[in-house]
Amino acid sequence: MNERRVALITGSSSGIGAEVARKLSASGLHVVINSARSTEAGQELAASLPEAVYVRGDISKKDEAENLVATAVEHFGRLDVLVNNAGVSRPIPHADLASADLAVWQEIFGVNVFGTWQTTVAAIPALQESGNAAVVNISSIAGSRPAGSSIPYAVSKAAIEHMTRLLANTVGPEVRVNAVAPGLIETPWTQDKDFFKPIAEQVRQRTPLRRVGLPSDVAEAVHALIFSTYTTGQVLLADGGAHLI
Repeated sequence: MNERRVALITGSSSGIGAEVARKLSASGLHVVINSARSTEAGQELAASLPEAVYVRGDISKKDEAENLVATAVEHFGRLDVLVNNAGVSRPIPHADLASADLAVWQEIFGVNVFGTWQTTVAAIPALQESGNAAVVNISSIAGSRPAGSSIPYAVSKAAIEHMTRLLANTVGPEVRVNAVAPGLIETPWTQDKDFFKPIAEQVRQRTPLRRVGLPSDVAEAVHALIFSTYTTGQVLLADGGAHLI
């Protein structure tokens, strides 16, 4: 069996997920890159990292989530870390209740909540065999505050945080489960959105660290939780102190 630890990072062809993959690879882990659509970007990232592999898969589809995990285990012979980073959102003003219709809720929950759940369930048997396994879910400051790009998105992240605690209480001691809740992070997705610039300026003016977060900031928090062997059931805020204002 491969002696190096193996990490699967969902939604990792760009942004936060890609930075997590780079960070873990630099720490000596084999990494499995994943995306639902950005196949070329995922393959390029995998090719740039030592012995990394790319597996396309839409985690909102149960068979594809299970295949993603099975392919990772088949390729490397083990799985030690799962980072549930894949997620979707639809910017909708909170007051525009009519636009947050059931289709929006189903789309967001399909990836953020149901996808995270079924990927984790598929991974648990391999993780339990690891002896030093960790799951890290990517939440958001919107999961605990009345904020976020839309109400369905914020509620999905609140669900992720409670799922984190419930799983930690269920799958220990073999597997630790934690979450990172980023504040405003500058990614290719946020840069293209009209809401980003005014919120970014507020963050720079009001938060204790006076800057917008970067994917590398989240990757550092994920890395810390993976290697914190006596920590489970925690949600680590990586928001530059935004929760203080």
